[in-house]
Amino acid sequence: MSIKKETYLVITLAVLIVSLAAIPLSIYLGARGAYEVDSLKQFASYAELKEFVKSNMEYANRWYANLYYALPVSGVFSGVRSTMDAMKAGLSPPTPSYSGTNVQVTGVDEGDIVKNDGNFIYLIRGGWYSQGQEVDIIKAYPPEEAAVVARLKWAEGVIPVELFINGDKMTVFLTENGYKYTPESFWMPKLRVEVYNIQDRTSPVLARNVTVDGGYVSSRMIGSYVYVVTTSPAYLYKDEITLPSIQVGNDVLNTSANNVYYSPTFDVSYTFTTVFSFNIHNDQQPVVSKTVLLGSTSVIYVSAHNIYLAITSWGVPTATLKMGITATNPGSEQTLLERVHIEDGDITFAAEGSVPGYLLNQFSLDEYQGYLRVATTTGPAFTMSEQNQQTNHIYVLDNSLRLVGTLDDIAPGERIYSVRFSGDKCYVVTFKKVDPFFVIDLRNPVKPTVLGWLKIPGYSNYMQPYDASHIIGIGKEAVDAEEGDFAWYQGIKVSFFDVTNVSAPTEMSKYIVGERGSDSPVLTDHKALLLDPSKDLMVLPVLVAEIDRSKYPGTVPPYAYGEPVWQGVYVFSVSPQDGILLKGTITHLNGLYHYGNLDSAKFIQRSLYIGGYLYTLSDGIVKINDLSSLKEVRTLVLS
Repeated sequence: MSIKKETYLVITLAVLIVSLAAIPLSIYLGARGAYEVDSLKQFASYAELKEFVKSNMEYANRWYANLYYALPVSGVFSGVRSTMDAMKAGLSPPTPSYSGTNVQVTGVDEGDIVKNDGNFIYLIRGGWYSQGQEVDIIKAYPPEEAAVVARLKWAEGVIPVELFINGDKMTVFLTENGYKYTPESFWMPKLRVEVYNIQDRTSPVLARNVTVDGGYVSSRMIGSYVYVVTTSPAYLYKDEITLPSIQVGNDVLNTSANNVYYSPTFDVSYTFTTVFSFNIHNDQQPVVSKTVLLGSTSVIYVSAHNIYLAITSWGVPTATLKMGITATNPGSEQTLLERVHIEDGDITFAAEGSVPGYLLNQFSLDEYQGYLRVATTTGPAFTMSEQNQQTNHIYVLDNSLRLVGTLDDIAPGERIYSVRFSGDKCYVVTFKKVDPFFVIDLRNPVKPTVLGWLKIPGYSNYMQPYDASHIIGIGKEAVDAEEGDFAWYQGIKVSFFDVTNVSAPTEMSKYIVGERGSDSPVLTDHKALLLDPSKDLMVLPVLVAEIDRSKYPGTVPPYAYGEPVWQGVYVFSVSPQDGILLKGTITHLNGLYHYGNLDSAKFIQRSLYIGGYLYTLSDGIVKINDLSSLKEVRTLVLS
C-alpha cells in the first residue's frame, strides 16, 4: 500500500511540473482585440528552423530541460481464455440498444476508458488515478453470460489511457508515466497507438502499431478514420533540435524541417504539434501526418470536417525578455487558433486567427454553419484580489478565422465556470458569489446578444443540453461568505434549467448530493456522465462527503469540510414534466466508510446501459442492475 501511495505522489508531482512547464510565456503584440496573425509558413531548411527557435526562446530552455518523461518500453500481449472459448463473433446474439460515450459533437467519437458495442464492454483497468495498466474485453450481454474473455497487458510503466471501438477493430492509446533525463541523454515523450483485430473477441490480434514522438493531447474518430494530436518540446539539446518522427511498424518516417509549418508569432516556448490520421479498417492505407511549430497546444475542438487547435499565450513582463522585443501590453492573454481541415484522413492547415483571453476547455469552442464561436476569459487566471479584473467574452470568427462578431464584458469580476453552445444559442455560467446563468443569442453572427440571465446560488462546472428547451448543469451549491466578496461551495448541485423563455430562464428543478467535500468526475470529465433523454435517464458517479457535526457545537460553518463516506452512482429520472427525481443509488463498496478506508479500486468510474440493464464499472467490479427497478442482477468480480 505504501508503494502505491509513493507512486501516486511521484506521478502527481511529475504531471504538475509538466503541466506548469507547458504554459507558454508568449508575447502579446497590440491592444485589446485579436492581434494580427499571418498565415502559416514552412521552413526552408533545418538551419532556418533552428535559428527561429533559438532566437526567440533560447533562454527558456533551462526551464524545460528536465521536465519531460521517458519512452514507453515494448508492450506484450497476454490472452485470457474463459468459459467462453467456443464463442465466436459470428455467433453473437442480435445487438440490443446500448449507450455510447457522452461526446461533444454528434458523429465525432471521443476516446475513453470504457467502450461498448451492445454485446461486449472494453475496459481500461489498473487504477483510477494511474489511468489503468490493462484492457479487459468483457462479454456483457446477456448478463447471465457475463465474463472476461480476453485481457491485454503491457510492460510495467506502459499505460493505456484511451481506446476506440469500430466494428471488429479496437484502437488503444498508450503512454508512460514519469520522465527521465541525464546529462548524457535526453528522452522525448512518446505515444504508441495499437490497433487490434477483434473479430474473435477472445483472441485479439495486433494489426497495426504506430509510435509517435510527443505527449498525447487528444483524439477523435470520424467514420473509419482516427485523428490524433500530440505535442513534443522544441528546444535545444547539445545545440540541436530533435524533430518528431512517426514509426509505423518497422518503418520510421522522419519529419524534415521543410515540412514543418510555423506561425511567425513570437513565443518563448515552442512545441511541435503533430496531427496524424489512419484508417482503422485498412491497415495498408498510409498514415497521414502534418507538424506545426507553435506554443503548447492544450485544447482541441473537432467538428465533422475541422480540427481546431487552441494555444493560449500569456503576456510576459518586459524585463524578462531577452530578444530585444517589447511587449506593449504585458500580462494580457491571447489564444491562437489553427483550423485544420480533415476529410477522409487527409489533413490540411487551412486558417489561422486569434482571440483575446484564455479558454476553459473544449466546450469553449463550437462550429456552426461555417462560423467558429469562442468563449474566453480575460484577466488573471488565478487571483485573490478584491479588485478582480476578470471578464468574459464571446467571439465569432468566419471560416478564415477572421473576427466578425464580438460580445464583450460578460459578468465583470467573474470568470467562466462552464459554457455550452447549442445551435444558435450559447449558455454561459460565471461565478463569484452566485451563479449567473446567461442565455446568449448567436443567430446573427455579427452581433451576439445576451437574451436573458438567471442568478442563483452555486455554479455549474459542466452543462449539457437535454433538449431544445432544457439544459442540465452539474456543479456545486454555494453560500455567501459573511466577510469578503465570494462564496463557499458546498455539495454537488444538479440543476435543470428551462430556457423556453430565453429572456427569463428558470431553474425548474435541482438536487443536492452530499456536503462540502463531495465530488464527481463529471465536474472535470464529461465522458463520466450517462444521459439519455429518450429514457429520462441520468447516471452521475459521486464521492459523497458528510460533515461530522459533533466537531462543530452549534452552527456548522460554511467552510467546514465533510469526510468521504460513500462512493457510487446516483441514478436520476430527468424530464421536463417532473424535473430531477432520484430513482436510487448503486455502489461497489460495502456499507459506509470513514475517510482513509474507501477502496478506490471499487470507485465507479463509468456507467452504461445495454438493453434493459444498467452496467456500472470500477477497476474491481462490473455490476449489472435492472434498468427500471435498479434491482441487482449480476456482479462480475474482475480479478
